[in-house]
Amino acid sequence: MRRILIAGTNSGSGKTTVTCALLAALKKRGFWVSSFKCGPDYIDPMFHREVIGVPSYNLDSYFCDDDTLNYLLYEHGSDSDISVIEGVMGFYDGADGRGSAYSLSQVTDTPAAVVIDCRGMSDSIGAVMRGFLEYKRPNNIVGFIFNRLPERLISLAKRLCDELGTKYLGYFPKNGITIESRHLGLVTATEISCIKEKLYELGEIAERSIDIDLMMQLSDRDLPAFNSPVFRSVSGEKPVVAVARDNAFCFIYDDNIDLLKKLGCDIAYFSPINDRKIPENAAGLILCGGYPELYAGLLSANTEMLMDIRGKVTDGLPTIAECGGFMYLHDTFEDMEGNAYKGAGLINGKAFRTDKLQRFGYVTLSAKTDSLLCKAGEKFHAHEFHYFDSTDCGQNMTACKPDGRVWECVHTDAHLYAGFPHLYFYTDVRIAERFVSSCRDFMEKRTNDRN
Repeated sequence: MRRILIAGTNSGSGKTTVTCALLAALKKRGFWVSSFKCGPDYIDPMFHREVIGVPSYNLDSYFCDDDTLNYLLYEHGSDSDISVIEGVMGFYDGADGRGSAYSLSQVTDTPAAVVIDCRGMSDSIGAVMRGFLEYKRPNNIVGFIFNRLPERLISLAKRLCDELGTKYLGYFPKNGITIESRHLGLVTATEISCIKEKLYELGEIAERSIDIDLMMQLSDRDLPAFNSPVFRSVSGEKPVVAVARDNAFCFIYDDNIDLLKKLGCDIAYFSPINDRKIPENAAGLILCGGYPELYAGLLSANTEMLMDIRGKVTDGLPTIAECGGFMYLHDTFEDMEGNAYKGAGLINGKAFRTDKLQRFGYVTLSAKTDSLLCKAGEKFHAHEFHYFDSTDCGQNMTACKPDGRVWECVHTDAHLYAGFPHLYFYTDVRIAERFVSSCRDFMEKRTNDRN
């Protein structure tokens, strides 16, 4: 099964640019490509989807055990000519020995191509290469791609690869194609003008400057053996889960949706900006993260939607509201300028903007009481990534970071999970199973009440 990990020496080294360029070049050659993102990031996979026209998935060794990682890689990549995996941060950077591109490479036995930002360097490039090759062994590094390398230094880069016993996989020249940033990282792909034209141009650059044939050769390895997860699917009529999806709510893992389908659900997407009600037959609701602060006026003006959500959640509709979706449930939530707008009124408080990331990174959540997704005392992994905060973050769960910091968070009851931590269902499939079971119970109760 062919697969290659595009890693970097650090954040900002050019991983996303090189990954998108490689995907565009492979697609132009006629290959069927699957793509993945190492770690919990939502935004980079949006770029991948724009390039290859199919969903892009996450692979996270902090969230998942080894068997689950290899299962997900096989499930989404085995029918492809090659899978391209974009790394996270620097190659070795992670949490508690997990979550890094290095960890993912080791678990899945995936060859890694390391991108070096060569701006301002010449011979020092060799020191960086040697450090990454020797810091940990084995490391699966098969070669290097030299970003922003002047053409006059190509011969130096090739010589350094020969001397260090690794492969020269090409370079990426400085170019005028830029991808802007925003407070949560890269802007979403749909917001960049002429995105497909820009990515096509990146693909042209990759075709000229990256040794794609050699990367294809190096990528061909057997996947480690694994045990597939066991799912407990509901039988009978399928419960419908309403999932918010528009410009304001766009942060959701495709694997979460796929798992809900495996467990017997139908998915009905809706827009809290444009629609007036959630789908009438919904037996469950997911309000995912995104950018509600950028569309606060439109969301608040849609009073019919706010009233519908408030009424149905109050009536016991099983609901997951994470990060941006959690903000939307407040009495009020702020936009980027600090202006307050009316929310759904289910959380008695205000979501407000701050000047820095709040509680950023992986957390382990411990349940203090029985609730929609878990029983008291159970634990599972999640992550936070937000500049906004709340006057009432909840206190039904305890969050613990890998460095030992602890705080209370999340509103839960028998029908609700609402808080800043994002959920990835494959970290513990029981989370999804319990949500689906609750949706099925709600559907049956509604049917009985109507009869």
